[in-house]
Amino acid sequence: MSGFLYRVGRLAATRPWRVIGVWVVALVVATVLAAQLGGEPHDDFDAPGTASQRGTDLLRAEFPALAEAQARVVLHTRDGSPVATGLTDTVARRLADVPAVVVVSPPQVSADGDTAMFTLNYDRPVTDLGGSKAIDQLVDAVTPAAEAGLTTEFGGQVAENVQEVSGTAEAVGIAFALVILLIAFGSIIAAGVPLAVALIGLGIGSAGITLIAAGTDVSTIAPTLASMVGIGVGIDYALLLVTRHVEGLRNGLSVPEAAARANGTAGVSVLFAGVTVVLSLMGLRLVGLNTYVTTGFTTAAVVVTVVVTALTLVPALCGLAGTRLLGRRARAALSASAAAGAPVAMAQDTADRTAQPEPETRPEPQPQPQPRRTLTAAWAERVGRRPLPWAVGALLLLLLLAAPILGMRTWPQDAGSQPDSTYQRRAYDLIAAEYGPGANGPLIVAADLRRISATDLDGLVRRLAATPDVAAVAEPVVAPSGDAAVIIVTPTVGPSDERAAELVRTLRAEVLPAGVEITGLTAVYTDLSRWMSDRLWWVVGFVVSVSLLLLTLVFRSPVVALKAAVMNLLSIAAAYGVVTVVFQWGWGTDLLGLPHSVPMSSWLPVLMFTVLFGLSMDYEVFLLSRIREDYLATGDPHGSVVRGLASTGRVISSAALIMIAVFAGFALDPDVTVKMVGFGMAVAVLVDATIIRMIMVPATMALLGRVNWWLPGWLDRVLPHLDVHGGGPAAPSTPRSDSEPTADSPGLPAVGRPHLPLPRQQDPLAPLDETDQQQPDPIGR
Repeated sequence: MSGFLYRVGRLAATRPWRVIGVWVVALVVATVLAAQLGGEPHDDFDAPGTASQRGTDLLRAEFPALAEAQARVVLHTRDGSPVATGLTDTVARRLADVPAVVVVSPPQVSADGDTAMFTLNYDRPVTDLGGSKAIDQLVDAVTPAAEAGLTTEFGGQVAENVQEVSGTAEAVGIAFALVILLIAFGSIIAAGVPLAVALIGLGIGSAGITLIAAGTDVSTIAPTLASMVGIGVGIDYALLLVTRHVEGLRNGLSVPEAAARANGTAGVSVLFAGVTVVLSLMGLRLVGLNTYVTTGFTTAAVVVTVVVTALTLVPALCGLAGTRLLGRRARAALSASAAAGAPVAMAQDTADRTAQPEPETRPEPQPQPQPRRTLTAAWAERVGRRPLPWAVGALLLLLLLAAPILGMRTWPQDAGSQPDSTYQRRAYDLIAAEYGPGANGPLIVAADLRRISATDLDGLVRRLAATPDVAAVAEPVVAPSGDAAVIIVTPTVGPSDERAAELVRTLRAEVLPAGVEITGLTAVYTDLSRWMSDRLWWVVGFVVSVSLLLLTLVFRSPVVALKAAVMNLLSIAAAYGVVTVVFQWGWGTDLLGLPHSVPMSSWLPVLMFTVLFGLSMDYEVFLLSRIREDYLATGDPHGSVVRGLASTGRVISSAALIMIAVFAGFALDPDVTVKMVGFGMAVAVLVDATIIRMIMVPATMALLGRVNWWLPGWLDRVLPHLDVHGGGPAAPSTPRSDSEPTADSPGLPAVGRPHLPLPRQQDPLAPLDETDQQQPDPIGR
């Protein structure tokens, strides 16, 4: 794979305009196809086997209008005067003419007369209504009321399934990422390459999601999550490739050769990282809900697109930019070195324009300067001197951050959790104020009259009315077939109130006889919350098992793999705890634009876990591969940790900062679920890059010493040898002696790729000066 990626990188660098042209054409074609043939995302909350689903199935058979899409239209006078009867009649007629509407209920007027609410039932599911087009039709229908000065708001299932896309979150994340890249590289061109790659890959991937939505149901959160992950990994992957390319230029390589070697080394790491993210996202399939399945494969499709874009477009852009990727000081130093006779090949050298790698003449061995002592190295040494207190302290801090999850409550977010700026939330508040909070989540009791008698039905109504937290019970409505009846029950509390879910459980356990089921928004959300809590452990088991297998294959150490999995679990648990404190306890809701505390979204634990476990694998492999490489070369278990952290600290920190900036930008999104996911993932990456990478990893590896790399003999013989960083054949599981041949020695030539001997670099993003022109490369071999 390394040799193949080397050739791809060199080909792209020597023919940049062709590669760039192909990607531009692909972006244009995908965008045009999406605009002409694409669909809109919709949520599908069918959960086969649940009690609410059985009730829904009965409604679909006997009351089709009640089982399909539903919307609410609220009219409210601003001065408190009664709503005119003639106006409500006009609006009712116009609403009845809305396409696919089959029933418009008589206006329900509030006690003080200043509000009228219409309930609309459609003849098809919300997925077939065209998304925002359905809202536009409602807006047109209530035009007379709006022109009369009334407030008009829209709620219900139709309104809550329309995703408002502002683009603010993406813009904020990209702006912060650009600042970080400018600081890291000191060159606007070098900083622009990762952004260009991420945006092109994301544009094509997003167009693909729109095309997929035309053929199947795609969750409303899927495009946002895909954008969040696509921007983050796209910039990170391109950052690793550009960093390696820049180091090749600093070491005197020609532009095509530097691009090829970056692809043949860092490109393998990028490919492996993308595969791990995709495999982790496949864990969403185990949830068993269509909304999760589509979220998983659409986000995975964007990741695949971004990886392919990075591996081809980065070397093309690097080849086009030439030495301009270097900052002024670095270019000046490179020019001075060339003038002094150093073997520096310029980008315009026509001898380099060939698809096959040519052997290079290596300079005479030079005395190597001692690497500079970086802050990361000093920190790692400090932790390594007293690893036990640092490990215990970090563990206690992680457990403290994670402790709030013991009281965490999950609930699928409804309109009551949205910011005040959304029309769904304004409609929710109007209904709660005029008709009571329970009017936003009525319970639909579906009775199979083939299993219960009319007498039982009358007794059921009385028992329902006598149940605590029930505000009103409507008279039963019998289906035309006479085989089913529906009873509408209005609770005293809103759907997201914990007492509402408890009411559903109480009715099922103590009031409803066999043959009667509860459905409706609150009942469906109660079942979904329980469903996802149960399935979370299946997802955790799958993702952790895949991670253990991959890490064991890469590092040939079950100890390292197990330790990495445990640390990832701790960092994610800590992020869950912080999200619980901020959102459920309400410690940061004002700063995030929420009017009150809200429970954690039921979607959050599973989404965060699958995405973060895949993303953290990249940093894990990047750091541990450097430590293992050093250990195999020196046999020093403690010094290898220090040197590994020193050589990767700045790149990992830059990549983590970019991820945090991108995810934090999505915390500004008006949708509360997106806000939670963005905030939670930003916290998780922050914890992973600081407490885990800077304390737990060096402390635990110092404590375990050589045990870190223990591998049973039988497992050593069974496991295949992988080289995820393009360094030639995989190293053996024990350190080499000085007399043994290495992959860079004549006795053991590199396999599967051109021989790529590069000098080491201590700090890959440090400005070039006379003391670090011979430092190791940034990505690791």
